[in-house]
Amino acid sequence: MEIPTSEDLEAAQRRLAGRVHRTPVLRSSYFDGELGAELFFKAENLQKVGAFKIRGAANVVLSLSEEELARGVVTHSSGNHAQAVALAARWRGARAVIVMPEGSAEVKLAAVAGYGAEVRSCEATVTGREEGAARAVEETGGHFIHPYDDARIIAGQASAARELLEEVPDLDLILVPVGGGGLASGTALAAHYAGDGTRVVGTEPAGADDACRSLESGERVPSIHPRTVADGLRGSLGVLPFEILSRHLD
Repeated sequence: MEIPTSEDLEAAQRRLAGRVHRTPVLRSSYFDGELGAELFFKAENLQKVGAFKIRGAANVVLSLSEEELARGVVTHSSGNHAQAVALAARWRGARAVIVMPEGSAEVKLAAVAGYGAEVRSCEATVTGREEGAARAVEETGGHFIHPYDDARIIAGQASAARELLEEVPDLDLILVPVGGGGLASGTALAAHYAGDGTRVVGTEPAGADDACRSLESGERVPSIHPRTVADGLRGSLGVLPFEILSRHLD
C-alpha cells in the first residue's frame, strides 16, 4: 500500500463534500484558562453516525466502481466503522455484511442493522474479527473495507484535520486518538502536507498502548488483549498507519 499523497487527500475531501458534515470547531474559555492556552475542539461527535469514521468509509464506497458495488462490501468493526460502512453502502444501494465482535454495544448493533446491513457476530479478538470478515468475503464476494489499514480510509479521515487547519491555520499542536491509526495517520499527513509546522501527537489509553510501544521499538507491536472502556481504541495499529506515524507523528 502506498502512502496517500496530498492530491489523494484533496480528492477525498472533494468526494465527501455534501455527503458528510463539515463539523464545527468549538471553544471553551474554561479549558483555555485552566491550561493557559487557546484550545480548539473539532466536534466529530456531531458527524454522521456520531463519529469521524463516515469520512473514510464514504471515501472508499464512493470511489468503488459499479462492478465492485454489485458484489457488495464487507468489513469488521465494534461499531463506528460498522455504522459508517453500512450507511455509505446504503447511499449507493450496495449490500453490506458487517462482522461485529461479541459484546458490541446494543445501540451500535441496532444502528448498523437500521442502515440495512447484515450483521454477523464473531469472537471479540482481532483474530476473530479478521477470520469472520474473511469468511464473509469468501461467501459473498464482497469488497473488503478495512477499518483503518487502507490508503483510501486514511485519506478520508484526513479531511477532518484538513477542515480544522483551514479554519485554524496557525495551530501549534493537534492531539489525536490512536486506535488502528486511520485518523491519526490521516491527521499527520494533513498537517505534513499543509507545511505550516503544526505538530501532531497521538494519545491512547495505558491499557491499549500498542501504538506507543510500536513507535518506541521501531516495530509494529500487535494489540492482543487491550484493556479500555474506549471500544473504538481496541484495534491493533495497522501496517500503513504505523509506517505513516513512524515518519510524521511527534
